[in-house]
Amino acid sequence: MKNFKSHFRFNKQERSGIFFLLLIIIILQGVFFYLKSNPFNGNSQVVVDASMEFKLDSLKRLSLQKDPKISYSFNPNYITDYKGYTLGMSINEIDRLHAFRASDRFINSAEQFQQVTKVSDSMLNVLSPFFKFPDWTQKKSNYGSKKSKLQKSTETSKTLDINSASIEDLKEINGIGNKLSARIIKFRDRLGGFLTNEQLYDVYGLNMEVANRVLRKYQVLKPPSIKKINVNNATSSEISSLVYITYQVAERIVEYRRVNGRINTFDELTGIEGFPSNKLDRITLYLSL
Repeated sequence: MKNFKSHFRFNKQERSGIFFLLLIIIILQGVFFYLKSNPFNGNSQVVVDASMEFKLDSLKRLSLQKDPKISYSFNPNYITDYKGYTLGMSINEIDRLHAFRASDRFINSAEQFQQVTKVSDSMLNVLSPFFKFPDWTQKKSNYGSKKSKLQKSTETSKTLDINSASIEDLKEINGIGNKLSARIIKFRDRLGGFLTNEQLYDVYGLNMEVANRVLRKYQVLKPPSIKKINVNNATSSEISSLVYITYQVAERIVEYRRVNGRINTFDELTGIEGFPSNKLDRITLYLSL
């Protein structure tokens, strides 16, 4: 019995140690119960004032100028939220671009990009060298520069419908022979008829100067009535029936639709590998959602 009691005899130093040990255990228990009853809210929002946001945007743009992250050309019409962020654009600038595109309009020049997004001159100087607009937009501008000449021409000669022109009719145009005239008619048949004048520029081997000569006499006066293809229901074969889309790309569209449920906007198509983004304005003439 004496030996048993000897185990519970402590000197002053040992009693102090035991006391502090118990105190630490009690404190840890208190911290545990406090954290358990007041869990950390991971969804708490950090409020950043306008001045701080402006400074952050400025730093991003400065970083972009010193070490550009752009290594390839791109069409600014299809800048996503993430892409805009990596380019150094502000949220408001990206939102203005998306609002403009939501109205089914396209940006066709660096100047128009600045007008729409309101980016600064310094930002435009950084980004604009990498802008790549469809060839037809440049052709269209050149075509527009000759508008007065075309107007004079149409005043003195009657404009005819290009969808009714024959091979022999087209051969009367300077620069068009048997091959080009047959190629134009073949391309028109594959389209089911031209819907816009600009589609003439898509004919293989037909340069802009000769195409402009054709448009002086022949234009789309009576666009054909077409049945649009529902991109959310159509098969790969039906989608690839469009001149601008290959069967491989059509299969990727169907696979994208299977994974994501449906396609909500035509802009989603530009993220699919191989999709001809520069022809989106033409392709959407034949598609529906």
